[in-house]
Amino acid sequence: MRPAEGSPWRLLNGLGMHVEELPLAGAMLLSVPAFADARGYFKEAYSSARYRAAGIPDDFVQDNVSFSRRNVVRGLHGDDRMSKLVGVLSGEAYDVIADVRPGSPTRGRWHGVMLRAGEHRQIYVPAGCLHGFLALSDEVIFLYKQSALYDPATEFGVRWDDPDLAIAWPVAASGAILSAKDAANPTARARGLLG
Repeated sequence: MRPAEGSPWRLLNGLGMHVEELPLAGAMLLSVPAFADARGYFKEAYSSARYRAAGIPDDFVQDNVSFSRRNVVRGLHGDDRMSKLVGVLSGEAYDVIADVRPGSPTRGRWHGVMLRAGEHRQIYVPAGCLHGFLALSDEVIFLYKQSALYDPATEFGVRWDDPDLAIAWPVAASGAILSAKDAANPTARARGLLG
């Protein structure tokens, strides 16, 4: 399958992966080919050569998997040292990136993408951006590849419902389920990231 003429997607010749530049500087949506038959499917979830060809030079050093129930919001989290490659292994989630990087041409903007396990899509989150997701199915298994080891001293969090970012989450605030840590996150302005 080839992308339509004028599409923001590009097909990496010989690698079979579609790459779309998202409207936040450096962020990408990647569509990974899956080979299906009567048994199910097979896909190569990550190959350093393929991702370098897509413009992602990072060496990913830590993988994390989370399990979430419907209406769980995880985030917003960021780390200036760490980019992420994220995707849904099972279920469906609304994935959000918010750009709070000083000097970025898209600072203060956010972008959301629906991720469904059967669509085999991944999001590249540049270092310094905030990331979070909302679980939309009864159970969501979510994979995070990280370019730096987790360090609570360098991670920062921002309220999921930050009024300056004004993210249009597809859940009412009263229905969102957050950890105590995420519920206590300050706004981006209070943290000095915007304003």
